[in-house]
Amino acid sequence: MFDSSVSLPAWLFILLLLAAGYAVVMSVLFPSVRWYLRRRLNRAVDKLNASLQIKVRPLQRTKRQVLIDQLMFDQEVIALIEELSLQENIPRDVLQQRVKSYAREIVPSFNAYVYFRVAYWLAKKVARFIYRVRVAAADGGKLQSVDPEATVVFVMNHRSNMDYVLISYLAAEQVTLSYAVGEWARVFPLESLIRSLGAFFVRRDSQNPLYRKVLERYVYMATQSGVCQAVFLEGGLSCDGSLGQPKLGFLDYMLRQYDWQSDRNVVFIPVGINYDHVLEDQNLLVWDDKKKRAGKWGHFTRFFHFMRNNLFVSSRTRWQRYGYASVNFGLPVSMRDYCERQKLDFKHLVKEQRIPRVQKLAAFLMDALRHVMPILPVPVIAAVMLRRQLDVQEDLKHFTSLDIVRECDELIDAMIERGAAMKPAEKPRHRTWSNSLDLLIERNLLLEENDCYSINSQHQALIEYYANSIEHWWR
Repeated sequence: MFDSSVSLPAWLFILLLLAAGYAVVMSVLFPSVRWYLRRRLNRAVDKLNASLQIKVRPLQRTKRQVLIDQLMFDQEVIALIEELSLQENIPRDVLQQRVKSYAREIVPSFNAYVYFRVAYWLAKKVARFIYRVRVAAADGGKLQSVDPEATVVFVMNHRSNMDYVLISYLAAEQVTLSYAVGEWARVFPLESLIRSLGAFFVRRDSQNPLYRKVLERYVYMATQSGVCQAVFLEGGLSCDGSLGQPKLGFLDYMLRQYDWQSDRNVVFIPVGINYDHVLEDQNLLVWDDKKKRAGKWGHFTRFFHFMRNNLFVSSRTRWQRYGYASVNFGLPVSMRDYCERQKLDFKHLVKEQRIPRVQKLAAFLMDALRHVMPILPVPVIAAVMLRRQLDVQEDLKHFTSLDIVRECDELIDAMIERGAAMKPAEKPRHRTWSNSLDLLIERNLLLEENDCYSINSQHQALIEYYANSIEHWWR
């Protein structure tokens, strides 16, 4: 019986062999390799935590599926499922599946190796490739004294998509940041990379109550767990250069159940970002007109021209084309201190009482952002040109480079006197002003003839765009 042979077709034998190999890999080799890699990754995270001011939180090291399950069976989510099932006569299983899809869409899959070894290196190279990067702090001592166990939230203005790159690079030696990213980035392979950096995707205009509840519970979960987050208070990119009205959604999600006496402290840090040259400035000015807005092919063409014109030139030439990118960190705002001073208890406020308090906090943070907005050469020159244009009510004739430099110095002195976050020693030198004027001439934003400068009327809106970034100091 056992010494008899069985013959099989060659194709069936190969199929069985492949199935057996797959079973061995999935049941023996794959779990072993995954255990080995996870062990190495945990050791790397422990080593990184020794050098970070705010450590990688346990939530960020939790398996993604576990976080998805927590959202699916969150008590508030389940209560809303019950309510919607009764109101709209939708089976609970259907709503539960929707919750699962929303949770899978939102929850990131943080990978410390990708964040620190790949993204940090890439962000550093890209930021320095394009700009001369400047960073400052209103009070470095207070930033260093922030409680490492607190939930730190960087509250930023949104000037460019380079903001993500710039802040990730500058903050990576102290913290890991979790961003809310719009649906525009949900394309392969960018989606997987963004998830591995700890960012989560958001449908910004969604009015679906179930989706918003799942998002709210994730933001609350991350806040309670101490995950460091970065929030653009304006919600989207500024299309005119000035600070927009704050969006209250994320602040409300973080604070609606916040108990300052027992919960982990939440610390907001205002971060002002500004550029001499915003890469997508022309596209932003026509953002409301879809016919003029650049499409995917337009973006690809611009990227190709950018690489062709900058890949093989010196760093000084690139700096003369794109100037400075600057980040200013403001004074930390502790919610424990804020709530104690204001006698606030968000957890016990109904919505009608809570929203005005959140709005007041948002206005306070926006004022803090205005205070730390970096004052850069191009915005200052743009402001001087506009003020001159308004004063003389005619073409800017006989306005020489020396006149511009003199009025720029006077304007900066006036802004410093009014309380701008800039020190006299940080004022640009004459060569910097000259390079900034060359940048504006090269972009055809200013016209120059015999050392007399005027605004190119075809690009008046762009001059106003850059001047608007510091309009609260000069208007």
